[in-house]
Amino acid sequence: MVRTRSLRAALGASALALLVAACSSSGSGNSGAGGSGGGSLKGKTIALVGYGNASPWGVAFNKEFEGKLANSGLKIKNLTTMDSGTQIQYLNQAVAEHPSLIVLAALDTKATAVPIQKAKQAGVPVLVFDGPTDPSVASDVMSVLSDNEKLGEYAAQNLIDGLKAQGRNSGKIIVLEGTKSMLVTQDRMTGFYKVMATAPQYKVIDVQDANWDPTLSGKVAQQLLAKYGCSGVQAAYGMADYMALPIVQAARQAGCAVGGKNGLVITGGNCFKAGIDAIKSGQLFGTATEDPISIAKQTADYVTKYLSGQKPPQKELVKEYRVTKANVSQYAAQCSQA
Repeated sequence: MVRTRSLRAALGASALALLVAACSSSGSGNSGAGGSGGGSLKGKTIALVGYGNASPWGVAFNKEFEGKLANSGLKIKNLTTMDSGTQIQYLNQAVAEHPSLIVLAALDTKATAVPIQKAKQAGVPVLVFDGPTDPSVASDVMSVLSDNEKLGEYAAQNLIDGLKAQGRNSGKIIVLEGTKSMLVTQDRMTGFYKVMATAPQYKVIDVQDANWDPTLSGKVAQQLLAKYGCSGVQAAYGMADYMALPIVQAARQAGCAVGGKNGLVITGGNCFKAGIDAIKSGQLFGTATEDPISIAKQTADYVTKYLSGQKPPQKELVKEYRVTKANVSQYAAQCSQA
């Protein structure tokens, strides 16, 4: 697209129309066709508008993603953050700079819709990873998505099974969710509530936005356990392993039992090595996949195919799996790379 801008002054109206048409057919990402004419990736540019260093998942994803593309000749501009307002600024900046591709993880699903529309108008293709965009612009992007509703279902099933294993006929549940404005989070809660509805004897009493932040998760967990007491909470869902483990720590600091026959039943998600170890030791009842390394590899592969002129499907869905102590050895390797 830089080439397009530099030629505008010299091209006649008919030639310019043909050029714009070519960009819209190959650069918008709607068809999944390669947007840069195929061939070598050398000299092409990516704007990575993704998760920042406050998210352990984001750190692991960014390192793996950039490492996978390190020898490709692509130039990657890192525009990562966990602040939704800053992300909108970065996204608008990326559109203005006309990279070969924007790779986006949307922190505020609705707020990113307008910049995505601007990218389409400018002929800049957008690849979204992890969570979906606002439905109004879903057809304007390519995507490599986690199966977030399924991840929420797995978390609910972990809690139900854990509470039933303790012989509990009732129970109160707290939830530390990821950033509420993200469809990633909303879809997981849709799946979570769907399965929880099958076990109405267990009640969700409090849901708090912990913004995918382990430090904030620990503070929120402390506040909730102080509010309800050990006897007032029987189970907890931390939407990522690094959000669930601070619940374990907060519970112990509050003098609450964890796991076992009578302790707090805790499940995580976005599996990490620390979460796998915690399942083995009985601190976590379970987790689910959606590990950052697997999705980073799949996203990097998509980028390579697209920018080399291949035609990957417009949407790819990452297969997810439920993890408990019964099958933890099966997923330990996949979940222990970060």
